[in-house]
Amino acid sequence: MSSDTLPRDFLWGYATSSGQIEGSPEVDGRGLSIWDTFSRQGNTTEDGRSSDFGTDSYIRWKEDIALMKSYGVNCHRFSISWSRVIPLGGRTDPINPAGIPFYRTFIQSLLEAGIQPMPTLFHWDLPQALQDRYKGFLNKEEIVADFTHYARVVFEGLGDLVKVWVTINEPNVYAALGHCIGAHAPGRSSDRTKSPEGDSLVEPYIVGHNLLLAHAAAVKVYREEIAQQGGSIGLVINANWAEPYDQTDQSIAAAERYFTICSLWFADPVHKGDYPDLLKEILGDRLPEFAPEEKVLLMGSSDFFGLNHYTTYYTKVRTTPAAPTDFRSQFFHDVEETITSPDGKEIGPEAGLPWVRPVPWGFKKVLRYLWERYGKDIYVTENGVICPGEKDMKKEEAVEDDFRIDYYRSYINVMAELINEGVPIKSYLAWTFADNFEWQEGYTAKFGVTFVDTETGDRTPKKSAGFLREFMGKKMGKHEASLDGGIPDKT
Repeated sequence: MSSDTLPRDFLWGYATSSGQIEGSPEVDGRGLSIWDTFSRQGNTTEDGRSSDFGTDSYIRWKEDIALMKSYGVNCHRFSISWSRVIPLGGRTDPINPAGIPFYRTFIQSLLEAGIQPMPTLFHWDLPQALQDRYKGFLNKEEIVADFTHYARVVFEGLGDLVKVWVTINEPNVYAALGHCIGAHAPGRSSDRTKSPEGDSLVEPYIVGHNLLLAHAAAVKVYREEIAQQGGSIGLVINANWAEPYDQTDQSIAAAERYFTICSLWFADPVHKGDYPDLLKEILGDRLPEFAPEEKVLLMGSSDFFGLNHYTTYYTKVRTTPAAPTDFRSQFFHDVEETITSPDGKEIGPEAGLPWVRPVPWGFKKVLRYLWERYGKDIYVTENGVICPGEKDMKKEEAVEDDFRIDYYRSYINVMAELINEGVPIKSYLAWTFADNFEWQEGYTAKFGVTFVDTETGDRTPKKSAGFLREFMGKKMGKHEASLDGGIPDKT
């Protein structure tokens, strides 16, 4: 292989999640999720809109598979809606007879199109009934048992069709944004303007602890009951790189603390069997402890490192104390992020969201770090960007997304360099296939390579979809013909 190529069996495609694309929240027996109810409050998303539409993919999934096939992908990561499979979520609750058959048909159609499925069991859309019943992931005994049951139902119904499973998506984000900052469902926070109850400095770590145990319990079921079908299973963690603001000891230590708080919080338990010592030092008795048997269950519970990565920050010691009501800053303790280096240069060009800036060298650093720390195959399961001003663009302008093309080109190139240096990176799944419901941003944050008209549901490929088809085809030695006529203008 030359330094800029990818293996011919490399997996690439697009990632999505059920809570962001399916819509049809009460169709065919599905129960409500916490994101259905949270987003319907009218003041929890930037545009005031709920997840009820998504991209209407529960209805239009056949069009989406046809489009993905025309984009040349060979893999698709998606998530399963827990409340579509078990509407009330619990281990003694009825199973929806329409749930597993829907996903089975969907997966079979992917396979027929030459696209390998990569399902995620939980991408934040907890059944509302479980949040109401016992506060969801705050209740260790109940949620671990219910998630294990749900996982078993899905594995038994779909396991013969799937070779790579993801248990939980970004538990670090679910715990922090949903139970500290209050910006995500279920919206718990010590900020009483956001939530009538919650403890921002305690609950994230209880929730994170229980997410890890639920993951490990599901993996145990898979390995003991399903793995003979030849698949692998793992956890996906968000890890944006922390670069020291300067080369002082203080900034270097701040970067280590930031990355530990954000990402090693979950990575070390599943690959090393316990929380990192630095996190224990930072949090003290606010960090729950694993019992000896739980450490055994966690150790090695991810067959690979599932990585979601978007950007890089400079990090340094905080110079002014966090305000008493600034729980986001308190979450990071004495560390703060900045996009500007000491010489005044910005870390990367401004994009369509303030927290996502293209920094391909940071992507290379985090990939190398994770390989050196854990020695596991790496699956890049999300990576993407929004073009500057894209949220206000009409279709004709939005489809000319050269900024996104430059982002993908630069990130894939540094990834390919590492692969050719021997780092075992097995997939690149871009976020995302189509403009969708983007959590607290509603429909204003447009990460997709497909423009979606939220009034009609019509899809229009953006320029980046064609670029990636050609680019990845060349990288993998499978040069595709010209896209003229290959991707429909609208489907």
